[in-house]
Amino acid sequence: MQWALAILTVVAYATLPLGSASFEQQPVPTLLVGLAYSVLAIFGFRFVEGRSVWWAVAFVAVQLPLGFTVFTLSGAAVGAVLLLVVLVSQSVLLLPLPVAAVVAAAIPLVHLGMQWQDGLREGLGTLAVTSFTLVVTELLVRERKARAELAEANERLRGYAAQAEQLATIQERNRLARDIHDGVGHHLTVVQMMLEAARAVIRTAGPERLDSMLAKAQEQSGQALAEVRRSVGSLREQRPALAEALQTLAAESTDAGVPTALDVHGLARPLRAEVEESLFRAAQEGLTNIRKHAGASTAAVVLDYREADQVRLEVRDDGRGLPEMPATGFGLRLRERTTSLGGRMSLGPAGDAGLTLIVEVPG
Repeated sequence: MQWALAILTVVAYATLPLGSASFEQQPVPTLLVGLAYSVLAIFGFRFVEGRSVWWAVAFVAVQLPLGFTVFTLSGAAVGAVLLLVVLVSQSVLLLPLPVAAVVAAAIPLVHLGMQWQDGLREGLGTLAVTSFTLVVTELLVRERKARAELAEANERLRGYAAQAEQLATIQERNRLARDIHDGVGHHLTVVQMMLEAARAVIRTAGPERLDSMLAKAQEQSGQALAEVRRSVGSLREQRPALAEALQTLAAESTDAGVPTALDVHGLARPLRAEVEESLFRAAQEGLTNIRKHAGASTAAVVLDYREADQVRLEVRDDGRGLPEMPATGFGLRLRERTTSLGGRMSLGPAGDAGLTLIVEVPG
């Protein structure tokens, strides 16, 4: 914009001798005053732009009478009118729009020295030119401002996208950590129980019983390795139906020394993958902690579909009740997973002895 106005100022100054019969009478004063006006229009404008509004007011207050003087000395030359048109654009760039409109309305007053018919005609023509210049410059200013705001908005969006990507990475990392902990921890606990049982009966049991225990421990370690590969590779294996998967968990728990029954109430229905995953993990970790901490003789898993808008899972045992667990215990992890789905979790006594884990999620 500055370069365009500078070029227009130079062109206007160069055309001062044209279109005026009175220029030859006083060429030197016209050219000198016009030169002063042009220098201020080019370099003074660059100095004032970006400073306080009072600098802009002072600039316009100097340029306006200078422009009127050039117009008078040149005998109403076209170049003098062009120089005043430049001042209108500069006023829009430097001053509030109402003040710039006053400058644009004042410039046609330069024709007051003419006969009223000629002055009216020329003044209206000049007013049309200055009004057009005012509108076009204001549109250009708004368009430039809109481009700057758009660039700033794009920059903010890039920042938001980077933050969203970082958040997604953290969430995926947490999901992988939970899956590895829940899945691998369960299988390794079963392996530990099998090996402890094998060591306890190694002197009295026959080879066939020991081989059966070791085979089950080997199977569980293989499943743990599969869980690691699945989680690290971010691949969700195709699980069987939830009831079938829970039946497998109950059988594993029974084989590990805690007889576990599964009861399904209501008609099974399809659930979202993340809901089934959450319920499966809750049952898996609940049974794991029963084997590790409860000292229970039996356990039970209940899957209840009877509520239309939710699914309820219970894991019960007849052990020693709620153990003293650190703040980072499995209850907090299960609560976090359940809350993320809009559900709730509770952990409390199961009658006279034992513990009940209850997980309810929308489904």
